[in-house]
Amino acid sequence: MRAFLRTAGLAIVIAAAVAMPASAQSASAFKVAFVNTQVIFDNAPGRTEAAAAFEREAQGLQDQVKRMSDSLNAMVADYRKVEATLTAAQKETRQRAIQSKQSEYEQRAQQIDQQAGQRREALMSPLLEHVRKAIEDIRAEDGYAFVMSNDPGASVVVAYDKNLDITDRVIARLKTMGPPKASAAAPAPANRPAPAGPTSAPAGVTRPRP
Repeated sequence: MRAFLRTAGLAIVIAAAVAMPASAQSASAFKVAFVNTQVIFDNAPGRTEAAAAFEREAQGLQDQVKRMSDSLNAMVADYRKVEATLTAAQKETRQRAIQSKQSEYEQRAQQIDQQAGQRREALMSPLLEHVRKAIEDIRAEDGYAFVMSNDPGASVVVAYDKNLDITDRVIARLKTMGPPKASAAAPAPANRPAPAGPTSAPAGVTRPRP
């Protein structure tokens, strides 16, 4: 999913992990470095594989959602064909069955949305931890007080010395570290589709009188 590749908020996560240590707060001068977190994440070992895994899991279960939607639509279409010939009692019975089917679909769609978010987080978390570790290691080794994000469109930095950009160093460090180990607490689930929104009430079907 394209959603997996979105890293909005990544800069904030990393910045928080490499904030200035307390001992540096009173220093008259301290070293600062910058990174482009989007570039780092795009080049992190294991990112492509994690995204592909999410795509595979999502695709299979998107098909499940479509089958549910098709079943509901077919049920509504069948009702419309015979609606004029039904008695009031028959109409109410068919309408209740449709509404029950729709409720099941909406509940499942909500579960899918939550499951997709959890799976995306499970796949991304090891990558983020890997990136944070690479940045923190370089920060500690070179004595930087801050490592700040300079992502285009998301940074408050208006100008800086390009020699302070350590993005390439972080990417090189990540490549020497290799891909992160998969989280043992988050095995690939059997049913983890991408989110699908709930359907609206089928046209032509009215809620039965209480």
